[in-house]
Amino acid sequence: MATEVDISPREAEVLELLGAHYSNAEIAARLFISVRTVESHVSSLLRKLQVPDRRALAQRADAHQPQHEPVPLPAPLTSFVGRAREVAELSEVVRTHRQVTAVGPGGVGKTRLALAVATEVAAQYPDGVWFVDLIPVTDPGMIATAVAGALGLGEQPGRDLTESVVAALADRHALLVFDNCEHVVDEVALLLERLLAACPRVTVLATSQARLMVPFERVYQVPPLSLAGESDAVTLFMERATAAGGPLDQPRHDQIAAICERLDGMALAIELAAARYPALGLDGIHAALSHPLRMLAGGSRADERHRSVRAVLDWSHALLEPADQELLHRVSIFVAPFSASAAAEVVGSPMDVVTDGLARLAEQSLLAVTASPTGTYYRALETIRQYGTERLGQAGELAGTRTRHLRWCLTQAARLTVAGPDWRARFDAVADDLRAALTWAASEPEQRADAHRLARHLAELTFTRHLIGESQQRFEQASALADNPAATATMLRQAADVAGCRTRGDDMYRLHRAAAAAARRAGDTAGAAVDLATAATTAYRFSSTFTRITPEEEAVALVTEARELAGGDLAAEAAVALAEAAVLSDAFGAAQGPAGNAVPETLARAGRAVELARRIGDPLAESAALDALTAAHAWAGDTFACATTAGRRITLLSTMAGKREAPGGIHELIDGLGMAVQTSLGAGNLTDARRWGRQLADHPALAEVGHRAVSWLLVTDALAGNVDELLAGSTRFLDAWRRADSPAKATLGPAAAAVAMIHNLRGDHDAEREWQTVLDRLDDSPERQYGYGALYDAMRMLHHGNAAAAMDRLAPEPGEVWKWVTWIWLHWYVAIRAEAAVLAGSPHARDRLATARAITAGNPVAGAIVERAASLLDQDPKRLLATAGAFEAAGCRYQAARSLLLAGGDHTARGAATLTDLGLAP
Repeated sequence: MATEVDISPREAEVLELLGAHYSNAEIAARLFISVRTVESHVSSLLRKLQVPDRRALAQRADAHQPQHEPVPLPAPLTSFVGRAREVAELSEVVRTHRQVTAVGPGGVGKTRLALAVATEVAAQYPDGVWFVDLIPVTDPGMIATAVAGALGLGEQPGRDLTESVVAALADRHALLVFDNCEHVVDEVALLLERLLAACPRVTVLATSQARLMVPFERVYQVPPLSLAGESDAVTLFMERATAAGGPLDQPRHDQIAAICERLDGMALAIELAAARYPALGLDGIHAALSHPLRMLAGGSRADERHRSVRAVLDWSHALLEPADQELLHRVSIFVAPFSASAAAEVVGSPMDVVTDGLARLAEQSLLAVTASPTGTYYRALETIRQYGTERLGQAGELAGTRTRHLRWCLTQAARLTVAGPDWRARFDAVADDLRAALTWAASEPEQRADAHRLARHLAELTFTRHLIGESQQRFEQASALADNPAATATMLRQAADVAGCRTRGDDMYRLHRAAAAAARRAGDTAGAAVDLATAATTAYRFSSTFTRITPEEEAVALVTEARELAGGDLAAEAAVALAEAAVLSDAFGAAQGPAGNAVPETLARAGRAVELARRIGDPLAESAALDALTAAHAWAGDTFACATTAGRRITLLSTMAGKREAPGGIHELIDGLGMAVQTSLGAGNLTDARRWGRQLADHPALAEVGHRAVSWLLVTDALAGNVDELLAGSTRFLDAWRRADSPAKATLGPAAAAVAMIHNLRGDHDAEREWQTVLDRLDDSPERQYGYGALYDAMRMLHHGNAAAAMDRLAPEPGEVWKWVTWIWLHWYVAIRAEAAVLAGSPHARDRLATARAITAGNPVAGAIVERAASLLDQDPKRLLATAGAFEAAGCRYQAARSLLLAGGDHTARGAATLTDLGLAP
């Protein structure tokens, strides 16, 4: 029966995207809202739909359901009985202590109590209550992944998930429920120590069979259900017995109480016994329990409670048919909810037989059943799952069952390589089992080949799922499991490509050198040469992503060794040629490189690298070589050659078949798009700059780092005068940058400065000051002082009619500041500098115009600025007005409006109206 739930249209949109398994940042980018707003909607949906976590929300999402229809509330699998005193006590402890561990033996009811308490105190945590299920976590290194998944966090390139979790919760007032910590106590403790220290308003409620031994921990011992009077234990038994189909018309309270007392008030034991009521009746249950439980004398009460559950499991198990016993044992190998078809494959029985058996196990409370839009799923409680796997071991069937489970996982992994609209949901449904199977197989020598295959599959799948930290880990694991050094080298190269996507330069360098060593062991000296040369190139090409900057002599030694190993192999020669352009000619770092480097030599080496890469037919190698050539052209001051070469690179990458979605292809494309935006800006091609910038902003690999994704698009929109687009993008930039813990990245400086400038032109000085503060955090380099910072300051001064100040700000000759203006800003710098000189009445104005005209010839925007300045100097109103059309054609409405304002007379009103329409102050 549907219950009316007040879900807003925006919440319905969020719920639909949750159903597609998108992270909070991905949802925010799609809906153009902040991540904080998404978090609020998710928290609200959890409360309204009365489900514990995001996975349950995803199961509830129905993209085809009209938003105005009522959303059916989920029927709890079983009701929560009693525990009023415990809920009150534990709620009070949670309110007054930041880390509380609910401790008790398996089956006492810790999880249900924790959920009830979380519901009770939820209103006191405005940033939500988040449930982290640790049962499926078989690899201790995946705890942060589980927490991030519960919070809806994706992985941010450049940070591991633990850092992302801590940063996301740093200023949150939230409650985290960590359920079933006992098998990963040490790792949970390490995470909680860091979390509690860095997140002062976060509270953690954990459930575990043992305390976590962390600072600030307050332990709450979960007692059995009450046995006195109208006890919770009796109430639970009666409710579960009735639900099992055996109504207690005249319940014999004393006999039920005696049964519950024999079971020590253990919730799981009582539920298992009550499930047998329809078949055995109270007398049968009492008689069946009497004999085994008499053996429980001696030992502590806690031990007896453990034994109570074990005894009832033994008894309940003994009442099963042998086929159902075997089925329970074998499905206990699954760590996540599983379907009947999955069970049939692992058990090795016909589907109809397995389906009937699963239904019988569910009737006996040995399996929980969940219905979802994609089908029916089963899951054993952790205590029962452990019992089942123990039985497998006792029967000598554990290895065989794990092997079948491993084969099933390999099949699922292979099927998942085919993408589809529900790909994320399908991966998430089996991911924990893939990880569990790999953890086991990796430790079994006879399973090494299958473990290697599964590690490779999981590396590829997690990369597609944007779990890039795990992807790198799995590729490295696959390299260690490979049975020959050639395969080891291949996996290490893949790991290096993923490290590039993570902006982990040190890892790229390490992994390429390790691949070279493996290739040498395999007798592949040419492959080793490629790896060594690539390591050297990486040290220069991606130096901004390194923690340890590779010394020049070390990089040169790698190039020398690579040249010796190349042996005439064309691919090796191409890699060495690129490394020579990078290391020996310093194409990527020329602004900081040795003064003796010759431009012709650098261009020649980069050109040779491009030619060799083209001959071997490797588009990624050719793209890297084109990047070197672009940098060489920039060093030579050839802005248009830069843009042309960067455009060739994008064309090459966009038509690349089979590699676009691979780690190396994605890493190269993102870098290439960034270069294409920058060089297009330098050449005044705002249309292409915006096109490439939009592709960069929308790239899925950058969804979690919106500040990186939109940075160059913000610069483009600022220079073009696209104010509305800039304001929308700046919200995403600021939100993502703060979530990333406000990193001091100079590469983001131009974007922040551009936004600050636009706020100044809008007259919003509070927002301008906020962005100046961001800029101060990001960049204090000479490029800000003499490059983009000088340009933006001068544009702002000219907008306000202060030409003399603008001329002073751009006082240095272009040759004096070439290191900071040559890449993007040279044409803009000399054009605005010339206009400032004209408007300020400088005696050097005509000389500056001549210099600027020679440099900017062919640049539609900078050339029009120079032409406008010349027409002002020559007092030629017709030429001046013509520049307005030139700016419009170039997509630069802001400069078009300035031309109208500078023309004066009747044109002033049109210029002011255009500025107002743009959202700027005239």
